[in-house]
Amino acid sequence: MPKATAVWLVDNTSMTFDQIADFCGLHPLEVKGIADGEVARDIRGADPISNGQLSREELDAAQADPKYRMKAQKSHHAELLKPQKKVARYTPVSRRQDRPDAIAWFLRNHPEITDSQISKVLGTTKATIDQVRNRTHWNAANVKPVDPVSLGLLGQLELDALVKAAAEKRSRDDARKAAAQPAGPSLRDAAETGAEPEPAQGEK
Repeated sequence: MPKATAVWLVDNTSMTFDQIADFCGLHPLEVKGIADGEVARDIRGADPISNGQLSREELDAAQADPKYRMKAQKSHHAELLKPQKKVARYTPVSRRQDRPDAIAWFLRNHPEITDSQISKVLGTTKATIDQVRNRTHWNAANVKPVDPVSLGLLGQLELDALVKAAAEKRSRDDARKAAAQPAGPSLRDAAETGAEPEPAQGEK
């Protein structure tokens, strides 16, 4: 938080407002407001040295020279927190021949998992999945269901998460369909239909 860092620098250094503003990405008047107690009064200061934003050498250099502008350190922690861009799953050539076996395993053991999910986790195509399902794959005679984890195509945790998510989605879909179905016809009372009740056996 830029303001938390600015609060700490105002309270613990002799740096100018311009230096603090430049480092924290704030306006110098905001930093002056922090020093005067008019801005960020409820914000607790954050030490930029302990959290890896700044080195002690940079801080000392800035305090010694009012014109010096500090350079932030590259935080390894911040890099780890950055969202990683997903890339298409790559399956080694040596493993590609195993994918039809893994597809067959999914089709037999987990029909609740969609073709698009299978395609994503195995790095295959929907056309290949259809070929395995319909036994039109060029190697259909040799395709047999094999656990994709044992084939090394994905990890056990990834498989468990996929199966759980698919099962939960199927349960939600089933519940939604059940709620949407109209109630079945029920027998109405004779008084409602206007029909005369049939006489009991032996009565005229």
